[in-house]
Amino acid sequence: MELGSRVGAVRSTRVLVGNEVGPAVVLIKDGKIYEILSDRDFSRDVACEVLDVGDSVVMPGIVDCHVHVNEPGRTSWEGFWTATRAAAAGGVTTIVDMPLNSIPPTTTLGNFSEKLREATGKCFVDTAFWGGVIPGNQLELRPMIQAGVAGFKCFLIHSGVEEFPHVTDLDLHTAMKQLQGTGSVLLFHAERDIQQTTEETGDPFQYSTFLQSRPDVMEIEAIRIVTELCMQYQVRCHIVHLSSAKPLNLIQEARRAGAPLTVETTHHYLSLCAENIPAGATQFKCCPPIRDSMNREQLWSALKAGQIDMVVSDHSPCTPDLKKLDSGDFTQAWGGISSLQFGLPLFWSSASKRGFQLHDVVRLLSRKTSQLCSLDNQKGILSPGFDADLVIWDPEREFEIKEANTHHKNKLTPYLGVTLQGVVCATILRGRLVYREGSLCPEPLGKHLLIPQRKNQTQL
Repeated sequence: MELGSRVGAVRSTRVLVGNEVGPAVVLIKDGKIYEILSDRDFSRDVACEVLDVGDSVVMPGIVDCHVHVNEPGRTSWEGFWTATRAAAAGGVTTIVDMPLNSIPPTTTLGNFSEKLREATGKCFVDTAFWGGVIPGNQLELRPMIQAGVAGFKCFLIHSGVEEFPHVTDLDLHTAMKQLQGTGSVLLFHAERDIQQTTEETGDPFQYSTFLQSRPDVMEIEAIRIVTELCMQYQVRCHIVHLSSAKPLNLIQEARRAGAPLTVETTHHYLSLCAENIPAGATQFKCCPPIRDSMNREQLWSALKAGQIDMVVSDHSPCTPDLKKLDSGDFTQAWGGISSLQFGLPLFWSSASKRGFQLHDVVRLLSRKTSQLCSLDNQKGILSPGFDADLVIWDPEREFEIKEANTHHKNKLTPYLGVTLQGVVCATILRGRLVYREGSLCPEPLGKHLLIPQRKNQTQL
């Protein structure tokens, strides 16, 4: 079967339907799942192209709702062409692009239109878009909702780029008033500057120096503000890339009190730990920081208990020079980790050893992420009427991450040379074969996902 061709049916001995894995055939019609038949009910004389994948696992494509594509403006860092090719190679069928670090950022209706123009004809998977909340752009929020953004992101601390300034408490109250009744969601980079009790000292070549500069209390204090706002305004709020387990009690208390609050963590906080980061290895730097192994295990426990809702990549690449590898200075290096292509095997390599099942993978990497950005009526589940977005993969097979098999524009990642469990064999996007065994469809078949206004919201 050629790349780009329409797949009429996918057959496997291991199809994940609901929480059950078993032999089945997924019938596809007009890009949607038409019917799921048990193997014995399937007629071999069916008049369509059948992709028989043996005992490879068939499940919904991954929905990664935290990706920095950086186009327009910083395409030397990434771009829609390379980011979405990497996504397709990793079984990711939908990404949601962050409003920064593109220039301009997605903070006005005009900038959003420019972003859509730039992305046209370059996406190998389906792509939705977050808007941004910055000081003074409150009157842009509702027009951007009407234009189809999935929601908005803000920073409670310096974002790392000048064109996306962080918000004050006043800005937050102003934005929340605009978002009330819209059904939209506000995402928070939840770190807050605190009064440092000791002057920053230490060797910038040592990871511990950087880690001590971003203590857990910065996340705790920021999340305290988020929970209060969420309760006060009853606007959906979401905490991105939780790295510290210490604020989990605050989050749980707010939810029990009725706050519409969700939280994600990332593959790097679940896979890596501070003790194992070598001196000068700035490819491991991100904000908030990777913390110690005890904290990592607490995140896994919270994930298992349902206290953390989803897992994302927070793919945030840059050019190699910005990582300051020559000096190994953690204090000066850009903070961000590239992993969009490898999210599924990264998660499975660790999760499978901790008692997680295949249906947990779908819940945490596809279903909950699609719910966050209001795509859960078309993405994230194998069911008739939903988009025929499928990842076909071998959970038992191992592979080594090498530059040669990495499709991100910049190959630098802390995972180079790491052996992972779980090989993506093929990716199907709305019934079209877009990736198979190392090769990508020559033409980009992804589309823009503009989020319709929610039916339960008041008229804007």
